Parts: sequence; C-alpha cells; structure tokens
Amino acid sequence: MAELLTLLIGGLVGGLLLLLLLIWASCRLWKRLCATLSYEELLETSAQATPAAAASQQGDRLRQPHARTHASRSPGMPFMVPPSLEGRDWMPLDSREWLQAPRKPCPALEPLPTPCSRPLGEAHGLGALSPELYKLPEDKSESDFPSGCRGRLWFSLEYEQEAERLLVGLIKARQLRAPSETCRPLVKLHLLPDERRFVQSKTRCKSANPQFDEHFVFQVSSKNITQRVLRFSVYHVDRQRKHQLLGQVLFPLKNETLAGGCPRTIWRDLEAEGLEPPSELGDLQFCLSYNDSLGRLTVVVLRARGLQLQEDQGVVSVFVKVSLMNHNKFVKCKKTSAVLGSTNPVFNETFSFQASAAEMDTASLSLTVLQSVRGAESCPLGRVVVGPYMYTRGRELGHWDEMLRQPKELVRRWHALCRPFQA
Repeated sequence: MAELLTLLIGGLVGGLLLLLLLIWASCRLWKRLCATLSYEELLETSAQATPAAAASQQGDRLRQPHARTHASRSPGMPFMVPPSLEGRDWMPLDSREWLQAPRKPCPALEPLPTPCSRPLGEAHGLGALSPELYKLPEDKSESDFPSGCRGRLWFSLEYEQEAERLLVGLIKARQLRAPSETCRPLVKLHLLPDERRFVQSKTRCKSANPQFDEHFVFQVSSKNITQRVLRFSVYHVDRQRKHQLLGQVLFPLKNETLAGGCPRTIWRDLEAEGLEPPSELGDLQFCLSYNDSLGRLTVVVLRARGLQLQEDQGVVSVFVKVSLMNHNKFVKCKKTSAVLGSTNPVFNETFSFQASAAEMDTASLSLTVLQSVRGAESCPLGRVVVGPYMYTRGRELGHWDEMLRQPKELVRRWHALCRPFQA
C-alpha cells in the first residue's frame, strides 16, 4: 500500500513538472511567434518608406553586431521614422538591429576663398566689407580758396521756437587778408534791419586764422525771424584801435535754414563788394542767366544797399519789381516779397522769363526798387535797366553781354540806382 502511494505521488510530481515544462515551452514559442510577426510588419512598413528595406527582403542582409542604433525600441512599438532621420536608408538585421545602408561617398566641397586670401587690389568676396564705402567725404572747406578770396567765416545757427531765441555760434575764420602783417581780427554781428544794436567778439591778437568759439543770443519773434538778415562784419583793429573793415557776410534767415531744431554749421566767404561806398540813391545787386536751349531768362534779386527811404511816413517796406520789356513795351512783371524798413534789404528771390534767342537783341530788363507805405501808393526809390546796346551803356551793357557769353551761368553784379525819369 505504501509503495502504491509512493508511485502515485511520484507520478503526480512528474506530471506537474511535465506540465510546467510544456507551459514554459509554449511561452517561449509564443514569444518567438510574436517577435516574428512584429519583424515582418516592420519590413512591410519600411518597404513602403524606403526602397532599400524592400531590397533587404530578397536576401541582401548585412550583419554587424556592434552597430546598435534602434536596439532600445520595443518590438511591439509601431515603426516611425524621426524627422531628423528622414531620407536615410536603413536595412533590417536578424537580431532586430538596424544598420544604415552605405551610400556613395559625396565629393568633398572645395572651400570658398576667404577675403583675406585675395591679393590687394582685387574685388572683395560676397559679404566682405569694403573700407572705401565707409570713408567720410573729405572736407575741402579749409583748403579750396578761390583766387582773390578775402577770407572765410564759419558759424552755427539754431532757433528755439518756444523761447523765441536765435542762437548764433561764431566758430572761426581762415585766410583773412589784413592790411598789415599782424592781423587782429574782430567780428561784429547785426540782426538787420536793426542797425543800431549789435554784439561783437573778442579781439584775437596776431592771427590771420583766428579761432573764436563764442556764442551770442538774439531775441526775435517767430513771425519776424524769416524777414531778418544776419550780418557778420570782420574788422582789423590796428595799434590806434581803429577798425578797418576786411569783409562781411550777409546771411538771410529762411525757414529751411532754421528747420530741424539742431545747430547747423555754415561757412561763407567774405564779400569785398560791400566795401565800396554806395551811390547817391543806393545800389542793387542781382544775377542774370540765360539758357538758350530752353529760351529762359533767369533773374536773381539778391539785395540792395544805401537806399534813401522816406522815414517820415511811418513804418515802410521795400520791394523790387522786375519787368521784361521788348521794344520798350512791358511783356511781364514780377515782384519780390516786401522787407520791412531797411536801408540794406536782402531779398534772395529768383524769377524766370520766357524769351527766345531772336528776342534777346530787342529785349531788356527793368528793375525798380519801390517803397510802400500803409494806406498810400508805392513810390520808386531808383531803377536799373540792363539790356543790349540799343538801350544801355557801360556797366549795364557789360552785364548783359557777359550773360550772353556765358550761357547757363549766373553772372552777379552791383548796379547804381538812377532816378526813374532818367531811365
């Protein structure tokens, strides 16, 4: 009985061991089957993605045990190609490893020549900096002086709109022509038409190229600022402290000059024409130019000096009427803007007239300076007529002839005013 019980227990233990062995074998087979199915699915998916994977199903397999690029991927995970690996050819291996298929080696690109490798004088490469493009234009204001120049003056202007103040900076002067070897320059500033009030700089000793660096303030309203003219008079102070005028600069204040709200540096040459004493009725300065191809006569009325105003009639203003005449008949008239009562008004206005080349032998220009009074008619202060030999002589004829000899160029001259009935 005991032997039978022993046999029965041994059979049960053996059957249990055999059952466990069968279960273990079944699990191993199932795992292999799942691995095989997932491997075939990857082959099918990869074959649709890349042609190289489809070729690997026909037997062209590479084995390389140390190449492990996708070993961390689980077999059940669906096949996905990362964006960074798109375009690469991957071939499957038996150990569920993937190896990148070899491609034809790309030819090495030759390095582009750097700008430093180019010899001097050749063009720069793309993206290189050219030093010539960043050079500032050379300032020739202190080197190019015309013949007969009496000197050059530098100054700055700024107008404060809210405070209604004109800030003038006197910077420097160069190449002053003094009557003696030792030049002692002094500059007086007037804001015309006010002749009585002025400011002046300090006297610089023994220097024909003085450096002033001084600043002055003029109180002037924004309504009248455009009608004012800034005058710089440069003097030489001798040992007896007498002032000898070297030259002057007249600068009309216009809107474009004062625009911007920041200081503007300007330079002008000293004018020697203002040193001549004015005539009896005063003088008028203007420019003439004729363009024969366009048939256009241009007149630039600059300024007048030494006018004999009738100040007993109250507040007065001065303007210039420019008339084109042909055979002593008026063709067209134009007027400048009126300048409040000043004996030395500055206009700086340009006018154009149409006149053919055939009409230049019979045409003439009449420029009349008039004084207007409130509530009264304008009265003429003087007149200048320029034209051909038929109408004029002397300086007026020479101005007209020089204009015709130099077409398209502005010819500037001073002319003495004569009485209107003597024209």
